[in-house]
Amino acid sequence: MNQKQYGILSLPVIIGALGYFVDIYDLLLFSIIRVPSLKSLGLTDAQIAGDGLFILNIQMIGLLLGGILWGVLADKKGRLKVLFASIILYSIGNIANGFVQTVHQYALVRFISGIGLAGELGAGITLVSELLPKEKRGLGTSMVAGIGLTGAVFAFFIKELFEWRTCYFIGGGLGLLLLLLRVGVLESGMFQSLQHKNVRKGDFFMLFSNRKYFLKYIKAILIGLPTWYVIGILISFSKEFGTHMHIQGTVDPGKAVMYAYVAISIGDILVGFLSQALQSRKKAVFIFYGITALSIVWFFNLQGQSVNMLYLVAAILGFGTGFWAIFVTMAAEQFGTNIRATVATTVPNMVRGSLVLVSLLFTGLQTYTDYLTSAWITGIVVMLIAVVSAWYTEETFHKDLNYVEVDEVLP
Repeated sequence: MNQKQYGILSLPVIIGALGYFVDIYDLLLFSIIRVPSLKSLGLTDAQIAGDGLFILNIQMIGLLLGGILWGVLADKKGRLKVLFASIILYSIGNIANGFVQTVHQYALVRFISGIGLAGELGAGITLVSELLPKEKRGLGTSMVAGIGLTGAVFAFFIKELFEWRTCYFIGGGLGLLLLLLRVGVLESGMFQSLQHKNVRKGDFFMLFSNRKYFLKYIKAILIGLPTWYVIGILISFSKEFGTHMHIQGTVDPGKAVMYAYVAISIGDILVGFLSQALQSRKKAVFIFYGITALSIVWFFNLQGQSVNMLYLVAAILGFGTGFWAIFVTMAAEQFGTNIRATVATTVPNMVRGSLVLVSLLFTGLQTYTDYLTSAWITGIVVMLIAVVSAWYTEETFHKDLNYVEVDEVLP
């Protein structure tokens, strides 16, 4: 079977990692250049905080919708076709971003880019999971995520060297170069064999037609909530948190993102080896949950400390949320080949899209309490939901993925 032909440093894994690298570069670029780009459009500091969250939420809605679109197409038309189409869309979106003149234009283009970005990780993780033998797939997907996440670090250094519009042009160019590298990567054998079977393929609503599927799907999403609470709230708005906590020195949110993603990248590689050593996905996730929870507590106890200490905690927060690869792999492993890409593509984008709800809770609480209290209450809620969801999720480490889901209805 073709799965045994590939190792963790094979061409599909390397190309998947480079694809995710470009994906993360674009996804985090707005958080990194949010302040200078919005200032150049004439916004005040107060407007930058509000409109910045608005644009970020619009981008996440695009990811949410794109996740459904690309997931369904990946199961119907193939993993590789989705990877090609999504790259084209977010490359065009990146280039267009370099020409925006207003907040609403900015938000519209981030929405379009978000749709394009939604296809990369899920289709890539699905392809790698199906091409590698089960003994190596956790390590393979960790390599994809670990290497790919350094795209945020690259984005920071590009931001230091170039004007913000040029940063977007570079992102578009990287995406188009990636298209050339995709040539020669093979389609999943599991997907190809599925073409001769009379089963429902890429039916998103199938996930809601059966109680078992629905609960597995919802839990798969909720497991990842802490990642975007940390990145989307604590790290992206570290400048505002620094002001409220009287941090000594000027906080650069782009630098905070860079430090966080260096650590996330390391965490994502190590969690794969930890999962391998423990022979368990869930145990590895719970260990990283513990690191995340402790670092959140540390973050909210930085009152009056130096900006460098904040960057250190940002890095530890990032390391703690470095379970992203295993969390997406767990989602892919829980469902059959006929809807696996739908799940693996929608789940991470549902998590990204959940930032809208998390930020609504965060801002809504500010009606009743202060900025910092609203943030840590939001963190407690997010962590509790994630831990309970992971606890009731099946262990998938030894699971054979060569199967399909049958057509069932709710009892």
